[in-house]
Amino acid sequence: MNVNDKKSAIDIKEIAKTMLARKKTYFKVWAVVFVLSCIWIFPQPRYYNCEVAIAPETAEASVGGGLASLASSFGVNIGNMSSSDAIFPELYPDLFESNEFLVDLLDIKVTTKKNDLTTDYYDYLMNHQKENVLLMPFIWTGEKVRKMFSTPEKPIKGKNGKRFDPFRLNKDVHEIIEQVATNIDCNYSKTTGVVTISVTDQDPVVCALLADSVKEHLQNFITEYRTKKARIDYEHYKQLAADAKCQYEKARQAYGRYSDAEMDVVLESYKSKQEDMENEMQLRYNVYTALNTRLEAALAKVQEKTPAFTTLKCASVPIKPAGPKRIVFVVSMLILSTIVTFCNMFRRELMEWF
Repeated sequence: MNVNDKKSAIDIKEIAKTMLARKKTYFKVWAVVFVLSCIWIFPQPRYYNCEVAIAPETAEASVGGGLASLASSFGVNIGNMSSSDAIFPELYPDLFESNEFLVDLLDIKVTTKKNDLTTDYYDYLMNHQKENVLLMPFIWTGEKVRKMFSTPEKPIKGKNGKRFDPFRLNKDVHEIIEQVATNIDCNYSKTTGVVTISVTDQDPVVCALLADSVKEHLQNFITEYRTKKARIDYEHYKQLAADAKCQYEKARQAYGRYSDAEMDVVLESYKSKQEDMENEMQLRYNVYTALNTRLEAALAKVQEKTPAFTTLKCASVPIKPAGPKRIVFVVSMLILSTIVTFCNMFRRELMEWF
């Protein structure tokens, strides 16, 4: 028998009659699947999504011109070839995967929609997350077993007063960091140059607060990086200018005291020393003036290096939840159960067909 004979052996009308004759089987399967799907999906906690969009200032506009824009549409970046920045917008999504950046987000203050909780993001994720009630026994058992076979570790404090050390994270903090990386997403569009930050959370107000705070944190992080060398130079010249001013004040006061004490003296030796002291005072003043000029230039350099961010889409409290899609899930399970039931009912015919 050839393939065409096998295909002609299946009678569509006969299959339809068999399905109608055994329709009670489908009704039973649908009823069971519907109940089980509802039992599983309805206790799942709702989650919300909030997005913010910013356009960062880059040096690409003056490098490459239209060629850079044309190349970016094909996924090729030639604008940063002559840029001195090590962290350009294409790397912002990678920045959201670093522990050093994510650890600072744990100190963000959040408030729930009902105003019944105000705490930091770490405590909120650690102690105030909703779970599916069907999974609670398994979660509780897992926690008990983990405590039996592991000793609790205190988190290590980081440098400069940071709450956690990104270099040495204990297991609890590491799990929270992974959850933060899952809840927060960053995307960069090469064609438009827009950075989009998306935050997912179970509370709509927390979701909006976190999206706005993450945007501010990203801006501060990039600003601190871009202006780091300029700020170091400014502090250096500030210290030199302060020392030069102190030296000038000492020379001026010494010259004034000597001039007052030797006012009536006409000896050439005293006049010569007075001129030397005056020249020393003038030299100190010139050094102070020059350093003060460099200090003003360094301050202007800090302002020049400070990037500008244009907010295209502000954070707002989401009204409707982003998921889970309960109706879609139940309908999908019913369709899947129908396909499985059909395949099981006509498995012999299908095996002959294929």
